[in-house]
Amino acid sequence: MIAPVEPHARPTGAMALETYNLTKVFGDFTALDSVNLRVEPGTVHALLGENGAGKSTLVKCVAGYQEADGGSVMVDGREQAIPNPTVARDLGIGMVYQHFTLAPGMTVAENLLLARGDLPAWVNWASEREKLARFLDSTPFRLDLDARPAELAAGEKQKLELLKQLYLKPRLLILDEPTSVLTPQEADEVLGHVRAIAKAGQCSVLIITHKFREVTAFADDVTVLRRGKAVFHGHVRNTSPQQLAQRMMGEATLGVSDGDKDNGEASIPAELRHTAASVGPPHLLVQGLSAMGDRGTVAVHGVDLSVRGGEILGVAGVSGNGQRELVEALVGQRRRLGGEVRVMGQPYMARRKDNAHLRVRSLPEEPLRNACVGDLSVAQNMALRDFDQAPLSVGGWLRFGQWRRRARVWIAEYGIKTRGELAPIRSLSGGNVQRAVLARELAGDINVLIAANPVFGLDFAAVAEIHRRLLLVREQGGAVLLISEDLDELLELADRIVVMSEGRIVFETPGASANRQTLGAHMGGGH
Repeated sequence: MIAPVEPHARPTGAMALETYNLTKVFGDFTALDSVNLRVEPGTVHALLGENGAGKSTLVKCVAGYQEADGGSVMVDGREQAIPNPTVARDLGIGMVYQHFTLAPGMTVAENLLLARGDLPAWVNWASEREKLARFLDSTPFRLDLDARPAELAAGEKQKLELLKQLYLKPRLLILDEPTSVLTPQEADEVLGHVRAIAKAGQCSVLIITHKFREVTAFADDVTVLRRGKAVFHGHVRNTSPQQLAQRMMGEATLGVSDGDKDNGEASIPAELRHTAASVGPPHLLVQGLSAMGDRGTVAVHGVDLSVRGGEILGVAGVSGNGQRELVEALVGQRRRLGGEVRVMGQPYMARRKDNAHLRVRSLPEEPLRNACVGDLSVAQNMALRDFDQAPLSVGGWLRFGQWRRRARVWIAEYGIKTRGELAPIRSLSGGNVQRAVLARELAGDINVLIAANPVFGLDFAAVAEIHRRLLLVREQGGAVLLISEDLDELLELADRIVVMSEGRIVFETPGASANRQTLGAHMGGGH
């Protein structure tokens, strides 16, 4: 029988947390697949994994933000039902989410009190401010109690989010990428304080991070998730950033050289995977490109890239190191802070007329969100690039029959499974949405193709088809920039590979001689 929550008789001190076969399903997608995890009392436990690996889903189930569909959560060896965050808080579980949850119109003091959830109808502010001042004196952080979040820098907002939870004296503190908006000095300050609290036996800490340096410097144990499964548990002292990067990327056997791998099942013949170095001016030239992240700090730092015609340049890196922001800055979905982008020697601002004139195409990650209008039909989505051009439009009149006829041809050519060209595109599976976008983006001549994780979450047949299409663009003289979190994909397809770490290009190698261990070392922050 599941133990009831007794908020007024709650134990104190660091919590022992364990999940047993924790499972969470969203429709046809299994986000967590029987995950077992144990956080020892008074330790800092790091949780690693690529985007979509299940990290946030796991901690949200523990924090009561989502309910698991199977398995159990055990607190101090006793199974607990955690249907909502209030129950989690009563158990002593606090969480700092990846995105800010501050009340912008309230002061720092009011935000700290609001976190308690049990405020009386009348607040004795003199007494509460005295308590808050004493609490702040016990931390290394200094915030003005009368300041409002709008007046705070991004790093100060993150510190306030952490202080909200520390003020409640949690037994388990969950941190979801807590240092993404902090300077390295601030990150060390925050994590050093959190580790000191854990070592004092006041709480246990479960931290999601993409920064290997933080794992090695502050964590005791580490768990790696991949595609919803826990694929590695271990003590931090017994592993390395390079090994962790390989676990995250799906290396089946550590220490196996690339020459020893069995390529018998590869979808691309070896002679087609890598070409000789292209000559001539680059089709795509990026110089000093910088861009902000979502939380007010620079995510892309002066990136230089060039891709020539007939070449695939792969961009590797652990997710969260600026790849998404780089792509969005290139395709016009994110404002550029500085730098220059040129296509075929001409300035490229990613406007619609630039894409048409310079023949630039893109395959974004999550195409239903980034490249489609879900309620429009398959035919309408296929016409988004050229609906106002002949033969789809003549004399200002849209020729819908032509839209539908072309869509039917593409549906057959790309093997798109749909009820027909008039079906809403959101009714298609992920792989078929990607095929529909692929048909639109690969139509006609292409000078530059920017592809971001183009096969993420797709089945083997869809992966093989999309890879074949990318190679055809290269063989026809186009330049392909392939950003992927799947190292196997880059090793299979890319003529050159660069590694992106903390918003910068830190390493480059020819694809034909790329070494997995060397790439992993640079992805993990090694040199």
